[in-house]
Amino acid sequence: MPYKILFTPHAKKTIQKLPDEIKSRIETALLRIQTRPFDFVEKMTNLPYFKFRVGEYRLILDIRDKELIILVVAAGHRRNIYKRIK
Repeated sequence: MPYKILFTPHAKKTIQKLPDEIKSRIETALLRIQTRPFDFVEKMTNLPYFKFRVGEYRLILDIRDKELIILVVAAGHRRNIYKRIK
């Protein structure tokens, strides 16, 4: 059964500001991990989130396994996304 993908308001706003090509890549990547997300993500150190790589961009995810939900907490370029999460 596929996971439902949800976005925080901040993540949704950030993704909407990205170029169309990047938005398309993120959408395709999220659809790909919808059935088995743990095969594609990496646990973040000292945080309860997972990171998901999409080219130069990173998505910070909260995966709720019992509820079958992937919550996109934040999105951004790899050089500055981790500064905003801490």
